[in-house]
Amino acid sequence: MNVAINKLLQSVSQSNISEERKAVLAPLIQFIQAQKDQNERIRLNFICTHNSRRSHLSQIWAQTMAYYFGVKDVFCYSGGTEATALFPKVSETLSKQGFDIQTISEGRNPIYAVKFDHNEPPIVCFSKVYNDAFNPQSDFAAILTCNSADENCPVVFGAKQRIPIKYDDPKTFDGTDLMDAKYTERSLEIAREMFYVFSKIVRL
Repeated sequence: MNVAINKLLQSVSQSNISEERKAVLAPLIQFIQAQKDQNERIRLNFICTHNSRRSHLSQIWAQTMAYYFGVKDVFCYSGGTEATALFPKVSETLSKQGFDIQTISEGRNPIYAVKFDHNEPPIVCFSKVYNDAFNPQSDFAAILTCNSADENCPVVFGAKQRIPIKYDDPKTFDGTDLMDAKYTERSLEIAREMFYVFSKIVRL
């Protein structure tokens, strides 16, 4: 684990999760545990409207926490109801928090390689629709991270389970003096909750 991320997780581990949010996160914990108990691969597809902010943050932190807690066979993805681009402030925020990020290709929809550990494969990130060929087509949990994705995706074809876990959009603060702070805040909130989720998985 990258040193800066490991240090950040020591702080995250001391954070409290409200009972209300624990109830929201419970179905995801149950899905992961059930897949593990059945020796099945754990495929998590985090979905938001544009696949530009919250869904990528969730994908990256979930994959990181699976590694941190030693939960095997976890494969995290992200997608949207439409494809745009990973918003630059997301990669900037994650880089400041300790992730190594390389740009694989540039253009209107850049592709990034995100590493949480020097010896582990990178997480490949770019904006795509949730059912893009890059993502799993069946046997996955669809985690809806925003209100509009929840409303626009009443059925996610191929999903074993549909789990709403909604986060406020930091986009609201784009171009303001609070922009940096709000992106950091949202990233840490998602990190804290994914830490909690994977800390609850029984690894026998």
